[in-house]
Parts: sequence; structure tokens; C-alpha cells
Amino acid sequence: MSVRARDGLGGRAAIVGIGATEFSKDSGRSELRLAVEAVRAALDDAGLTPGDVDGLVTFTMDTSPEITVAQACGMGELSFFSRIHYGGGAACATVQQAALAVATGIAEVVVCYRAFNERSGRRFGSGVQHREPSAEGAALGWSLPFGLLTPASWVAMAAQRYLHTHGLTPEAFGQVAVVDRKYAATNPAAYFHGRPITLADHAASRWIVEPLRLLDCCQETDGGQAIVVTSVERARDLPRPPAVIAAAAQGAGRAQEQMTSFYRDDLTGLPEMGVVARQLWRTSGLTPADMDVAILYDHFTPFVLMQLEEFGFCGKGEAADFVAGESLPINTHGGQLGEAYLHGMNGVAEGVRQLRGTAANRIPGAGRVLVTAGTGVPTSGLVLTADG
Repeated sequence: MSVRARDGLGGRAAIVGIGATEFSKDSGRSELRLAVEAVRAALDDAGLTPGDVDGLVTFTMDTSPEITVAQACGMGELSFFSRIHYGGGAACATVQQAALAVATGIAEVVVCYRAFNERSGRRFGSGVQHREPSAEGAALGWSLPFGLLTPASWVAMAAQRYLHTHGLTPEAFGQVAVVDRKYAATNPAAYFHGRPITLADHAASRWIVEPLRLLDCCQETDGGQAIVVTSVERARDLPRPPAVIAAAAQGAGRAQEQMTSFYRDDLTGLPEMGVVARQLWRTSGLTPADMDVAILYDHFTPFVLMQLEEFGFCGKGEAADFVAGESLPINTHGGQLGEAYLHGMNGVAEGVRQLRGTAANRIPGAGRVLVTAGTGVPTSGLVLTADG
């Protein structure tokens, strides 16, 4: 049973700083240095110093431990440090953990970060090369021997079923790729700045794993991103307008696995994101119609469509038409397909920029933003709102 009541976290913490390195294919420096650069940039943005920080949160996959980042940044004592599992599913949960620490008085200023050389170093797209013995590895053992070795191959199973069930063609996925790249083309920070695509370009791109083409798959990126969280009260004394965390949630569904949940009754949805959606709407008191912008995790285009349906923006099988109609601005930074693949942390930053009015593709009057984390895995989400 998932949570069925509004929780008490909403509105008690805010994001006050964002910072990132450049997004590249070969950073030329260590992942620790990328983390430190991003953290320092976020603190500068917040008008705070390393000495103000008493909490750090990152991903279990990150190679730069909290205490090492603290030492390298010149921080002092830490009263809180935490890591979230499940790859990109952790993105919004790092902010949730920070908000929980702030709301309960465990820490006053918490920095969330993610840094990797995912292009020049370990490339996740290369698939499973080696795993230490674990229960998670045993679950993968039901898929790997049959050739399902990469994230794209795992997603392709659900994507094929989605198309079959709803009588669609792969062009449905192309709608997401085109919209993401449209926004990336006008975002100077995006790797694909100045390079929009058409549906014809999408259809002409090579197959990766049917029904996924190259342009259905996110890019691989070197870089770092950091987010600073503190109380709403303290936020009001800092230089930047706060992005209030109106709701934060994690979710795992029944029969949940890491991207290989093939034994569920239905492969055409994302039940874990449904858990997140219900809790975000309960806690924030908002609805899909209230959202001004949606920043949806887009490592693969089919899961963007399924997220829109889980959140109630449209009916089952209707998301491709919803995206094509552009009634809701989606992934205004270009997403992970167009800006950078930072395990969703750059999406959180874009949500903050939209509320500040500083986004490259600013949506006038944006006061409520939905941000989601990795799909196909236990995941998380945020509703961010302007203060007041």
C-alpha cells in the first residue's frame, strides 16, 4: 500500500542555488573535480559559502563520497550525509532527502550533487559488463542470457508493447525527440544547441533496438550539477528567488525491478511513477492542469509518453498527440536528449530557472513546475513553486 494521505514536507524547504560545469564529451578532469566545481558554483549562486553547508546528498552510483567532496570544497562539520540508489531514479529524491533534513532540523544547508565522466569514462549505454554477486544481479539473470544487455534493450520491450497496445508507430516517440531538440537548439548550454531535428530526421536515424532509434536515446555526457536546499525562511534572506519544494515523493511499484519489470500484468505504463504522481498531487494540492512546465526524465522517449499518462495529463495512448500539440511546455532545456545526460539533475536546475525567469527558453509567468527522475526504476519527483 502506498501513502494515501498528504505528507507534511511540502512547503518547508526550498532550492536556493544551482550550479553546473560545462556539459561535454571529454571533460579532461576527474569526477571529483567536476563535483567540486558544480558544488562551488551552486553555493556561489545561492550567496552561501562552503562553511554554511552541513549536509550533502548524492547517488549511490557517484564516485565522489560526501566526506571527500566536503574536504575538497573546504566545508566543515557535517550533520547529515546520504545517498540514493537506483541510478537516475535518485535525482529528485536527493532533493527530497535534503528537504527532509532541513524540515526536521537535522541540517540547515544541504547540497545535492551528481558528477560523472559518463562519455569519456564509464559509458552506461555499453550495457552490463560485470556485476558483483547480488540479489539485483540475480534478477537481471532472467534477462541478460537472452540478449537484453543494455538499458535500450530493456526499454525496447515495454516500448514495443506500448505501440502494439495503442496501435501506434515509432513516429509517436519521435514527437518527444523533436520537441526536446527544438528547445535544445535555443539553449546555449545544450550540447545540441543550434541543431533541431524533424520527424523525418528521427525516422531516418539508425535502429538501436527496435522500436528505438538513435534519436530515441539520450546522449552520454561528462559533467556535474549541484543543487542547494535550505529552509523557506532562510531562503527569503538570500539573493535568488527561492524555488519552494511544494511536494517531493519517491515511488516503487508492485513487482518492481531495475528496468526489467517484465513480469507485471501490463508493460504499457510506469506504476512506480504512478505512486510518485499520486503523492505529489496529494501533497501539493495541485493538479496536472495547474502545471506551467513539465521537466520529464527522458533517457528514452517512450517513457516520457508513459509519464504524461501516469500523471494524468492525458489518457492512455494519447501522449504522443499531447506532446505534438505543445499545450504544455516540456523539457524546456532540451532534456537529456538535447542538453545533457546528468541523471536528471540538470532537469531540477531547469525547473528552478523557469521559476526564476532565467531559463534560456523562459515560459512567461511560470510559477509551478513538475520535475521527474529516472523511469523504469524506483523513482522520484518534485513539484516546485514560486514563493508566495
